[in-house]
Amino acid sequence: MKTAVITGATSGIGLAVAKTLAAQGYAVVGVGRSEEKCEAAKKQIEEKYEGAVVKYFAADLAQQTQIKKLAQQAGGYIDENFDGRLDVLVNNAGGVRDWYTTTNEGYETQFALNHLAGFLLTYLMMPRLEKAKGKMILTGSDSHKYMNMRWDDIMFKKHYSCLYAYKQSKLSNLLFAKEFNKRLAGSGVKACVVDPGLVKTDIGIKGTSGIVSWFWSRRSKHGADPAVSAQTYAYISNEPNLSGIYYYRCEQKKYHKNVDKQDAAKLWELSEKLCGIDYSEAVK
Repeated sequence: MKTAVITGATSGIGLAVAKTLAAQGYAVVGVGRSEEKCEAAKKQIEEKYEGAVVKYFAADLAQQTQIKKLAQQAGGYIDENFDGRLDVLVNNAGGVRDWYTTTNEGYETQFALNHLAGFLLTYLMMPRLEKAKGKMILTGSDSHKYMNMRWDDIMFKKHYSCLYAYKQSKLSNLLFAKEFNKRLAGSGVKACVVDPGLVKTDIGIKGTSGIVSWFWSRRSKHGADPAVSAQTYAYISNEPNLSGIYYYRCEQKKYHKNVDKQDAAKLWELSEKLCGIDYSEAVK
């Protein structure tokens, strides 16, 4: 039985991906912030798909201590029940903050949750991904376009902008995937980014207020059902020959020219430093 770990899997795109992969026979390991929501999501999947193998863990992925705890829990579960093989890791958890907030490590929350969480969790799960020659999938966005990394103030400590901090985190997803496929080409693990398009979710409402929340609630009404976007994640999970890194509606898509190799390498090195890790230690 193939296995999939999906973060942000209690609602929206993440839950839709969990349902889609469960329907295809995957053992699903979901991650959400709330124990209550995790239990509700697990129940939904089990009731809809008889015989589905579903396990959920609660963690706040903006905090690195909780990411490490999650990796131990989810990794242990996979080791014990599925011979340590992880076929798909979907780094989907993300958020929007219309005010400047930081994590326990002192990192700006959008950068920490939307980029560093996936960077660290992937590192911690690499031996299992490598064993299965699996896929690592990130939830990206076309908002990465026309944005450059703010190297002089990566955490937006000065002149914080909710929109630009979000756009930078989405650009980081593509830079991460690009450098991952370069550095870990021999591992057998493939990294891809999905542009889900405009989807009916509450990502822009959870951590915002005022005009940002109002704008997102109106905009998201015109989006597609999360189940539509979930098909692209399933396509990547099951497709043996993927030539690109950026996908939309099950087809390869061009990413913006600002996704360049110099920034990808620079972000990788910075991310290792901020997470206190060395990816070379995660690969056999």
